[in-house]
Amino acid sequence: MKVVIIDDVQMNVLLLQHLVRKLPDCEHIGFTDSVAALAWCLDNDPDLVIVDYMMPELDGIELVRKFRVQYADSPVLMVTANHEAKIRHLALEVGVTDFLNKPIDNIEFLARAKNMLGLRSSHKKLSDRAAWLAEEVRLAMAKIVRQEHETIFSLAKAAEYRDPETGTHIIRMAHFSKHIARMMGLPQDKQDLLLEAAPMHDIGKVGTPDAILLKPGRLTPDEFAIMKQHTIIGYQVLSVCESPRLQLAAEIAWTHHEKFDGSGYPRGLAGDAIPLFGRIVAVADVFDALTSARPYKKAWAVESTIQLIKESSGTHFDPACVVAFFQEFDEVLAIKAKFADESKSILNI
Repeated sequence: MKVVIIDDVQMNVLLLQHLVRKLPDCEHIGFTDSVAALAWCLDNDPDLVIVDYMMPELDGIELVRKFRVQYADSPVLMVTANHEAKIRHLALEVGVTDFLNKPIDNIEFLARAKNMLGLRSSHKKLSDRAAWLAEEVRLAMAKIVRQEHETIFSLAKAAEYRDPETGTHIIRMAHFSKHIARMMGLPQDKQDLLLEAAPMHDIGKVGTPDAILLKPGRLTPDEFAIMKQHTIIGYQVLSVCESPRLQLAAEIAWTHHEKFDGSGYPRGLAGDAIPLFGRIVAVADVFDALTSARPYKKAWAVESTIQLIKESSGTHFDPACVVAFFQEFDEVLAIKAKFADESKSILNI
């Protein structure tokens, strides 16, 4: 335990150092210069400060006042010959823990110092325990997040085996979605949550029959009605989970095919009634789907896709999301190039 003794009279410092040596497991340092003493205390967080009241340049009360700005819990024992209540009240207000009167009673000093060091030791152990618990909680939460990520990627992998529109598509559109969120000024934690949840937007297609899901030509009205059910299936699969990521994924699965003018599916929501993340993913999903080659179609040119999305602003897409998507558009093109279709699996990204 570090004990600091501050008194402008060297003899008093030596006397107190002699007494501190009788305390177990303590090291002491003495100062006759209160300014230098304060500087040392602020750099070293002592376990006990023993300070005289009457000192030149910086008296005991001012020293404690400045010390308490940085250290609120270290005990301070003030030694003084002044018996005025007003001085003691002021000292207590600035953070003095206890007092000793001059001339010092050795037994009283040792008892008070020992008690104060004991409290300080207990406080440090409690703080260490709190820090340990906080770290354990952090590690446990990190493990939960990792497990959630594994669940998300496992589900995405299952969809990848069935749907020719998944694979790196879901990674690209997830990054496009994060780009839109960033351009719209959403907080970083919301951007990251969207990046993690967006890959699940079409997970409901695991419930779509292969004859419809893999059909190379245009779907009939009846077939399209069955295909549209993937939004509801995805919501039902994901919404049973309490994880914020999977809850958001459920919302996106349910709403990313809604259209801003109310002509989308499955519920015909319009405008702000469509959750923001559903509106964001709608833009990202369509851009990547159109600009990617599929067994049943060629990839659209980026320029043609840009024109379509801009023309669909206010009907299919939220205008604010469209504007955000085309801000810093070089980033979108970089994402498209980085996660090109040659990458065989999202789990290799």
